[in-house]
Amino acid sequence: MFIEPEVRDQAWIGDAVLALYARLWTLDNTRSDAGGLRTEVFTRFTSNQFLSCFGEPTRVEAEIGRIYAAQGLAAAFNHITAKLLPVFISQLNKQSRLNRGPVYSICPPSLPVPDQPL
Repeated sequence: MFIEPEVRDQAWIGDAVLALYARLWTLDNTRSDAGGLRTEVFTRFTSNQFLSCFGEPTRVEAEIGRIYAAQGLAAAFNHITAKLLPVFISQLNKQSRLNRGPVYSICPPSLPVPDQPL
């Protein structure tokens, strides 16, 4: 599938914003990295398989990148919280119930973020 260079550039930034969000959320919502739980949660949150729930993964990341460029990190985080996080939580909780693991709730990362792009 052909992806325009501009979209790829936007996705490059969106991927980084999503990775930061996922790391912050994972730190806030998992107890430790015992058994690689944090790594697994982060990997699932940022995977193309998960992002494909919302469309073509590069385009999903590009949308995050565009929001970041136009409105800043807080807006991009708000977008992820509103659009991606509820689906991720639902999938994570389904898996946790099957494995009798922890149940997660929808809450954005608690660490403050700057309002302006770097």
